[in-house]
Order: sequence, then structure tokens, then C-alpha cells
Amino acid sequence: MKCMCKIDNPLETPFGYTISMIGGKWNLIILHQLKRNSVMRYSELKRTLTGITHKMLSQKLKELEGNKLIIRKEYPQVPPKVEYSLSERGLSLSKIMQDICEWGHAHSND
Repeated sequence: MKCMCKIDNPLETPFGYTISMIGGKWNLIILHQLKRNSVMRYSELKRTLTGITHKMLSQKLKELEGNKLIIRKEYPQVPPKVEYSLSERGLSLSKIMQDICEWGHAHSND
């Protein structure tokens, strides 16, 4: 039997919380690139994400850092060098990302 209970605030559910962390067009794509490459500089991310604007990439990186899913490491040099990587919390999404990839492979030709 399906649960037909009313949810007052979907973000207060575990599912809603997870979606609020990784939802949106670019978040999972950025996380997936960092998973595949371990550490990436801003310019590398920008180059691999066809169609994302500088403003959107900056915004999404700040959001993911604020959600403690990525780590931003800035090196004190000129010109500035900044690297991004997954945090432990971000790495804990690996299984979800793998499942999404497998689902895409299985259903992309439907």
C-alpha cells in the first residue's frame, strides 16, 4: 500500500534534504567531474562543462562549498591558484552518482 500521508515541508524529509543539496542542472555534473578527476582548477571545470557560464559555475561552486560537498583550496601566489575537490561528505555521494550513471546507460536509448 502506498503512503498517502501529507508532507508539510518536503525539505524536512531525508529525500527532500538530499535533493536540496544535489538538485539543479549543474550540481551533480560538477560533483561527477570532481569524482572523476579528484582535483580540478576552476578553468579545468569550466572547460569540461560545456554551456555553463562563469557566473553560474562560480555560484554553484560556492553553493557546493557552502553545503560542505566540495573543498576549495586557495594557494597564496600570483596569479591566484584555486583547486576544487570532493569533501568526505561529497565522496559519500559516490554510490548515488554511480547509480544515476547506470540508470542513464540502461535507459538512454529508450
